[in-house]
Amino acid sequence: MAGTTTRRGFLANTGTAGAAALVAVGASSEANAQAARPAGVANRPADLVLRNARVLTLDALSTVADAIAIAGDRVLAVGADAAMAAHTAPGTRVLDMQKRTIVPGLIDGHAHMDREGLRNIFPSLGRARSIRDIQDRIAELARGRKPGEWIVTMPIGDPPYYFDVPAILAEKRWPTRQELDKAAPNNPVYIRSIWGFWRGTLPLVSCANTEALRLAGVTRDTASPVPSLTIEKDANGDPTGVFIEQEMQPIAEVLWFREAARFSAGDRLKALIEGAKLYHAFGTTSVFEGHGIASEVLQIYRKAHRSGALTMRSTLTLSPDWTALGEAKLDQFVGGWLGWLGEPGLGDEMLKMGGLYVHIGRTAADNVRAAANPYTGWAGFYSNHGLPREKVKELLIQCAANDIRPTAIAGAGGLGMLDLYEEVDRVVPLKGRRWVLSHIYVVSPRDIERISRMGLVLTTHTNASLYKSRETLAGRLSPERHVDITPMKSLQEAGVKVVLATDNTPISLFYPVAQTVARKDYQTKRVFGAAQSLSRMEALRCVTANGAYLTFDENDKGTLEAGKFADLAVLSADPLTVDEGALAELKSQMTMVGGRAVHEVGGWHG
Repeated sequence: MAGTTTRRGFLANTGTAGAAALVAVGASSEANAQAARPAGVANRPADLVLRNARVLTLDALSTVADAIAIAGDRVLAVGADAAMAAHTAPGTRVLDMQKRTIVPGLIDGHAHMDREGLRNIFPSLGRARSIRDIQDRIAELARGRKPGEWIVTMPIGDPPYYFDVPAILAEKRWPTRQELDKAAPNNPVYIRSIWGFWRGTLPLVSCANTEALRLAGVTRDTASPVPSLTIEKDANGDPTGVFIEQEMQPIAEVLWFREAARFSAGDRLKALIEGAKLYHAFGTTSVFEGHGIASEVLQIYRKAHRSGALTMRSTLTLSPDWTALGEAKLDQFVGGWLGWLGEPGLGDEMLKMGGLYVHIGRTAADNVRAAANPYTGWAGFYSNHGLPREKVKELLIQCAANDIRPTAIAGAGGLGMLDLYEEVDRVVPLKGRRWVLSHIYVVSPRDIERISRMGLVLTTHTNASLYKSRETLAGRLSPERHVDITPMKSLQEAGVKVVLATDNTPISLFYPVAQTVARKDYQTKRVFGAAQSLSRMEALRCVTANGAYLTFDENDKGTLEAGKFADLAVLSADPLTVDEGALAELKSQMTMVGGRAVHEVGGWHG
């Protein structure tokens, strides 16, 4: 791959005796990421020059230039307008940007991009504000269906968050099976629940009519497989058609209504292509999928890439189905079957594998969802990706032996994976390997010291920690510890590379940028931990240069410099000067990946 050299270590002994050799492997991972970038296009004229602009290069000096020249898929030059004459030929297209702001293409550190387009596969219930509204919409859908044909819809509520349901309905409750029967007496009906992380609060609720319950085999005698899933019953003991789940990931859907609500391979391909377009509209040109990608989704990425339809630079990590491991030994399995995940990531500049998702533990609900494998529903990753803690430690040591980079989620529940990384670090020093810890929420000064010492790369989930779930999170902490909620400034000062991420809701990276600058709760508008605010330039660096570092691609992207990929966005306003309240609302007027426009608003350069 351009800009990288081989970084894989070959070491059979993974015990303490092999630690010294593994140190060298880790060091090579860091050193080779600094390899010289390709010679580029210095000796040819520009194909395109964007002049009279504000080019925020996001380079080490935070240079702001007037113009940028592009040749092929690379940046030819960045500098003053007058300097572009040296790169202009009769065939060069020159556009006057009229002082519009240009930034490097944004890099989402935890995107779930494949999920976004899936929202449009099944019909919406619209802005329903009563059960009658829901009935009217179901009846409308039934008119286009044959008797017996399934009607499956998106959840009740307003996307993308689906806040305040069922309170937004006049009846302040969920529709029953009988009410859905009236809307579609000849069809099975299923209203799916949300994917819990869209809203960030529980419960998840789905609704089915009588015929859907019959086809699913759900009766008054059906027992819930886990305590967190309630099959609501009426006074007679019969199911009302309402399923209530104290889980962030749906169970009822994949357990009883999987075939009706299934996303086909064609759905997923269409959704992936559409999802990329939706992300491009906000300036995103690269994604890192750190939660792991299951085989059914990986195949779709590969198909899109082979056909030339993949427009988003995508670095994926593998979601493992550990049930398939059986009794095999981890050292043999990792060395014999997962070696292809080692750095440098297998693939090319548009699609590559970047490691293995690793998770501690597995719940009863995870096992129920995993019964649907290889189908994963909304998730796109396997539910049985967890292993017991000691097995995870063994797995991590084997990852180090094979230069496979793990990614793991910290989350609101604590930093148990950080503790485990530290245990592994005592056997196999991690400095230089850029192991990933994502979804950081509460991080103490002691945690920051450990993260910095091991050279970990962090990806955030500020859409939760600094936005949707801020009040809840802050309520668990004493006021003086509010500075420990996603402490961006302290992490930056400790030299930790932090990459902002959307986690798919909302999909614009300008929300995380605004959140790290303002640190305001979305409801109360209160500021929490103001000392941890970043400047706008610093926040932008977290969605550009730091994102490139995350995937060992700092020589190829993340800043606008000669020789790097021409990945950029022309913005609707200047993120350095726009009113703080409007920062999250920025959009891209034109997004370019490798010198090719992948998103354009009509008249953007007029």
